Amino acid sequence: MRIEKLILKVVLVVCVVAGMVSPAAAFLGDKFKKEREKEDGAIKLVREVQRGGYDVVATEELKKWIDSGQDILIIDTMPLAASYEKQHVPGAVQFLFPIPDMEQWDTNETDGKTQEDFINLLGEDKDKRIVIYCGFVKCTRSHNGAAWAVKLGYKNVYRYPGGIFAWKGSDYPIEKAE
Repeated sequence: MRIEKLILKVVLVVCVVAGMVSPAAAFLGDKFKKEREKEDGAIKLVREVQRGGYDVVATEELKKWIDSGQDILIIDTMPLAASYEKQHVPGAVQFLFPIPDMEQWDTNETDGKTQEDFINLLGEDKDKRIVIYCGFVKCTRSHNGAAWAVKLGYKNVYRYPGGIFAWKGSDYPIEKAE
């Protein structure tokens, strides 16, 4: 029994010296770094929502709204040819917004579309439910679209932060442009 314990101790020492235990330590360190990245992303999203003055909607909630036939304007803020034409949430219309914060309206960043074009898309009903999304949580195109809708006086504005990636990740049907 003493020899087995001695052999086990020697094997452990050799493993430590040989660096075989360090991958486990690296794995644990990775776990903490990943949590930190999640925290950074969550705080970034919350600050954008606070700054923009809109609300957020989760994937399942948006699916229920669509399935119930509610009157919703869904806007995809991704590039037309590179994204929207290939896949979008059913019923969504496309209006490009840039990734960096858009403090001033810039037609170069909105595919030549004006603020008036956006107002025409949103419609006259300032209380209509509007949902704006882009590709995924870190993408800020949807923040710009939602923030501009609020700046223009719309009161029932939601950002769908998970975007098309979360929609597809839930195995919900997508549409393609015809």
